[in-house]
Amino acid sequence: MTVLHADANHPLLIKLLEKAGYSNIEGYTMSPEQILDKQELYDGIILRSRFEIDSSFLEKAPNLKFIGRVGAGLESIDIEYAEKKGVKLFSAPEGNRNAVGEHSLGMLLSLFNKLNKANAEVKSGQWNREDNRGHELGGKTVGLIGYGNMGKSFAKKLKGFDVEVIFHDIKTGIADENATQVELSEIFEKADVLSLHTPWTPETNKMVNAVFISKFKKPFWLINTARGKSVVTNDLVEALKFGKILGAGLDVLEYEKSSFENLFSKNDQKNQMPQALQDLINMENVLLTPHVAGWTFESQLKLAETIAHKIIAEFGTF
Repeated sequence: MTVLHADANHPLLIKLLEKAGYSNIEGYTMSPEQILDKQELYDGIILRSRFEIDSSFLEKAPNLKFIGRVGAGLESIDIEYAEKKGVKLFSAPEGNRNAVGEHSLGMLLSLFNKLNKANAEVKSGQWNREDNRGHELGGKTVGLIGYGNMGKSFAKKLKGFDVEVIFHDIKTGIADENATQVELSEIFEKADVLSLHTPWTPETNKMVNAVFISKFKKPFWLINTARGKSVVTNDLVEALKFGKILGAGLDVLEYEKSSFENLFSKNDQKNQMPQALQDLINMENVLLTPHVAGWTFESQLKLAETIAHKIIAEFGTF
């Protein structure tokens, strides 16, 4: 079988496939149109998120047997149409779940202890002890929405703290020793921290909005290492301004491009930045990272290994 690699990944991915007898073509700069011009040459495509694979693309690639996405989600692929065409889909949430769990915990502890604010002040010559008094995680209730690979990883990390971990998920009966499954209403009632671990779907799109936020009984901290479009930034900013949300750690933003590689296109000018994003940037109780929660040196290796093993397990060796 011949595999087109549309994005660069860890070299181990190609090495493992080569060892199993697969031919590999490195097309890191090929456009979708260029790929389709030679689509009869490829049995599979492996990519991250450089471009979307929609029904139009799939219709023009009748020989395609599989698509591998080196990442956790498949939202950049028309899943329904791919399955209808008999195209196997592979993703690798197992590969970066540990990284996302650690990043989520790091953001939470940084927010609780005002580490980013205190660091900036000390480096500028300020020594403000009282203004940087922090909070302890012990005794708090952490609510998770989504309890797949990422949510479970974060809950496992929290096991070492004196916290109650509860979660809500559309799947039932998936509780374990690290977290208790509850109705969403219980998260609204009890949570001191809300952490999102959901894929992007029509149901999670703009999920955290003004109405959603207003249902929380207590002010809370928000962590989002999932998908930026799940949070309405304008509503988040308002909740931060009025103290309904005490702080936010955001690895993803509503304004990201679908490739996750850029926040704005090359044609966007700084003065076109949405006001809500400008507000977020200027808030001391907001911690921002550029979609890197699952982007560690270790996860790059694990993601590549996971995708290779899944492909070989499905199609065998040659």
